[in-house]
Amino acid sequence: MPRLRMSTELLPASPAASSQPAALVLRARAISGTPDAEVRAEGDVELRRAGLLLRADSLVYDSARDLVTAQGQVRVRRPGLQFSMPQAQLQVQGFQGVLTRPEFRFDSLGTQGRAERMELLSSSKVVAEKVQYTSCQRDGTGMPDWLLSADSLSVDIDANEGIAKGAVLRFLGVPLMALPAISFPVTSARKSGWLPPSVYFDTRSGAELAVPYYWNIAPNLDATLTPRVITRRGVALDTELRYLLPHVEGEFNVSNLPNDQVAGRSRYSVYSRHEANPLPGLRITAAAERVSDDEWWKDFPRSHKSFTARLLPASVMAEQNLQWGGFQGTAYAGAQWWQTLQASDSTLVSPYQRSPQVGLRSHGDAPAGLKWTMETELNRFTLGPGSVADGRVEGWRWHGIGTLSAPQQGGGWFVNPRLQLNTARYRTDTAMVDGRVAAVRTIPSFNLDAGLEFERDTHWLGRSLRQTLEPRLLYVNTPYRAQDSLPNFDASGKDFNLSSLYSDNPFSGVDRVADAHQVTAGLTSRWLDAQTGGEALRFTVMQRYLLRQQRITPEGEPFTRSLSDLLLLASTNLLPSLSLDARVQYSPDISRPVRSILSARYSPGPHRTVAASYRYARGLSELIDLGWQWPVYRGDPQSTTGCHGTLYSVGRVNYSMRDSRVTDSLLGLEYDSGCWITRLVAERLSTGLSTATTRYHVQLELVGLSRLGSNPLRVLKDNIAGYRLLRDDERGASSTPPPYE
Repeated sequence: MPRLRMSTELLPASPAASSQPAALVLRARAISGTPDAEVRAEGDVELRRAGLLLRADSLVYDSARDLVTAQGQVRVRRPGLQFSMPQAQLQVQGFQGVLTRPEFRFDSLGTQGRAERMELLSSSKVVAEKVQYTSCQRDGTGMPDWLLSADSLSVDIDANEGIAKGAVLRFLGVPLMALPAISFPVTSARKSGWLPPSVYFDTRSGAELAVPYYWNIAPNLDATLTPRVITRRGVALDTELRYLLPHVEGEFNVSNLPNDQVAGRSRYSVYSRHEANPLPGLRITAAAERVSDDEWWKDFPRSHKSFTARLLPASVMAEQNLQWGGFQGTAYAGAQWWQTLQASDSTLVSPYQRSPQVGLRSHGDAPAGLKWTMETELNRFTLGPGSVADGRVEGWRWHGIGTLSAPQQGGGWFVNPRLQLNTARYRTDTAMVDGRVAAVRTIPSFNLDAGLEFERDTHWLGRSLRQTLEPRLLYVNTPYRAQDSLPNFDASGKDFNLSSLYSDNPFSGVDRVADAHQVTAGLTSRWLDAQTGGEALRFTVMQRYLLRQQRITPEGEPFTRSLSDLLLLASTNLLPSLSLDARVQYSPDISRPVRSILSARYSPGPHRTVAASYRYARGLSELIDLGWQWPVYRGDPQSTTGCHGTLYSVGRVNYSMRDSRVTDSLLGLEYDSGCWITRLVAERLSTGLSTATTRYHVQLELVGLSRLGSNPLRVLKDNIAGYRLLRDDERGASSTPPPYE
């Protein structure tokens, strides 16, 4: 015979039954009355109905009005909400009523509080009087670390809005702010309103106060307006607009300082990014960043979006995917411009602008198992604003690169012979080095790439591993073609690494193709976890052998040695918490390394990481980089001193051994008490050979309410490898047990 089993789960009514009153279950030590009229229950009373659980010492249920009047230790639970009070009157089905001196908890936010009186207007609307609100655990022995007090509080969960009137926010007993009314979100969803203020301290600009206003215009459109007061410079306004449409998305940012009192002029920065997919296979992108003057990057070093603070891009590109038969390709057209910010103590050589840039990339299959690729492009190259007058010419270039290959592979081997033809035609506005304004060059090339792979099972340090041995050879034969008199619009030397050694040209770009008759030999051995396939250890050794001297090189001098430098690579993460990586470029001529990168990272757990690297380039630089996030103090939960939380040290230091100075540094402390977090961060950025900017960040995060002060989180995440937020999207995820069951 089926039996009912009691459950602590609160399950809502099914959608099909939502229009009908759900069944009511009442349990107590003593029940009396008439079910169709009034029922009285005494002693350990428990009432359940479709997602609602009510417990009390005694209650009276009026069936006609669906009204419960409960006395004693009354506890009410709904999904996401908990209440505890001495007396309550509640309409069960509509979840409407009055609670006397309730203590409440929002499970989704991890916050709790108490009120003198609370009126439940519906399952999502609440109005309370004389309210105290916090996310700190309360044991009744004293005031929580942070507390929001209000004369009245109305909460509308569906509208994601809480409005507190006569509000006072206290932290460690000290009033931080008092407002006649304050509005705040009650869920993680977006909501229009004022955001917490940000405070910065900067050695170039002084103190800064920013008070952002967030405008939730529509579900797919929002804006943030941020007035800023900068003590040394004046008043500024930052505007950010974001949108997301079915086939278009983007953002637009403007920072306007109408009267900079230090510079004595109006200043601004603009950033925009947009992407559209109006037709199948068609993608249009546009992005731009511009500032008012060359000194912007020094005065506001963290305000730029581009990778390089002094080189600001602007571009537009349209790409259309093409496919018919065995042909696949992409046709594209666009333009690219640069704004170069120069400095008095250093000159930056800017790249060429492309306006326009039109091209086609395609690939496909040919008979007899052959494969082909083709690239053709037309560019107009010009020098943009801020470019140094260094004699470079402007003009047009058309180029075409075609390849034909016959790749073959089998179990543990591959062979790929390839023919390539690289041609380019130039027309310049002024004469080239040899006096011509038009030129053409065509360079053929042949390469053969082949490799083997051997495997065996082994054991090491108690782990089952699979070891591989992977020899590889690359043969390249490219004839010499004189290119000294041709312009160099986009070619530059590739870095000496695994990828460049296994390429047929040491130049990136199109304008320079090195002559080569050479063989590159490499050997890699890897140890893979037999269960997961993860790489535990890797060793690689590579070297290039020249069959004739190379006359066109990135260094500008012929390469006459028969052997190139030796490249040694090693990496391991045999220990789950420790990873090591080493890259060494060794010169046989001087029997010494010419470049090396050694790095280590130790991460035994969340919020515990130390990363260090050593970078050396003979005759150029020698740098040590150290970054960390580590707990330095853990409080005793039973302590009566109030220091119950954890103190973390965070930082990054970049030290130049060649110059004997710290180039960039970031030092900070983070304290997590459980219901609030404070961060103190000092950052020093080099803005010249002998100048630097120091910036201070202060932040107080009240868990479940807001963050107060400047936001150093982006700075910490961008600068410290392995850094993790102390509460990474965990607002409301609290380990504090509920005040009652």
